[in-house]
Amino acid sequence: MLSTLPRADRVVLHDISWQQFENLLANLGESRSARIAYDRGTLEIMTFLPEHEYYKETIGDAVKDIAEVLEEDYESLRSTTWKRKLEKAGVEPDNCFYFQNEAKIRGKLQFDLDRDPPPDLVLEIDLTSKSLDRFPIYARLGVPEIWCYDSGELKIYQLAGEAYVEVEMSSIFPQLPVRELPGLIDRYRSAGRRSLRQAVREWARSKSGKSFGKTNHLPKPDDRSLHPLAKQRGRIQTSG
Repeated sequence: MLSTLPRADRVVLHDISWQQFENLLANLGESRSARIAYDRGTLEIMTFLPEHEYYKETIGDAVKDIAEVLEEDYESLRSTTWKRKLEKAGVEPDNCFYFQNEAKIRGKLQFDLDRDPPPDLVLEIDLTSKSLDRFPIYARLGVPEIWCYDSGELKIYQLAGEAYVEVEMSSIFPQLPVRELPGLIDRYRSAGRRSLRQAVREWARSKSGKSFGKTNHLPKPDDRSLHPLAKQRGRIQTSG
């Protein structure tokens, strides 16, 4: 059964067997813009708009920049397809990272969640209100932490038993208030990606106490670039 939703960038298929899901993945191939999620017979296929892709890349870059500042080993596998046949669950996140389990997967190019640990962190950009709830999928795959960005806010969820609970601090970067990242990103968006990444690194150094070496001059942020909802909520803080 096929359900089309009001937006042209999304389609939902029902009563899809696991073998049909596997066949669809093979037919679609890896060089595609659409991403999928599968949950016990329901399949969602989505393509995304530029705003979604901007925050996916920018928040993903921020995770990498913070890891570099904190000198933490990590691996980024972007929108890899994660699946477990036994759980009838499959999903392609907006981005995903290994931190705590990085050493266990270092150098690997093929993954099997029946043997390998799942990513330690998954990033979901939820600007398009995905119709298929991905949290139960991630829970059955065993992903311990999800960052979910939506409309100027970054929420952190951690797996507790079989469900996720929202928390204030990330287990990936417990020394940093990572929920401030959307405000920082929106403040520096008009300055360009290089200046934005520089600002994220300086922020990470300042918040973590790693303010060493020469501090580069950062461009003055332009308040016109703030996300409208962020401005309404008054959540943007200007650092010294």
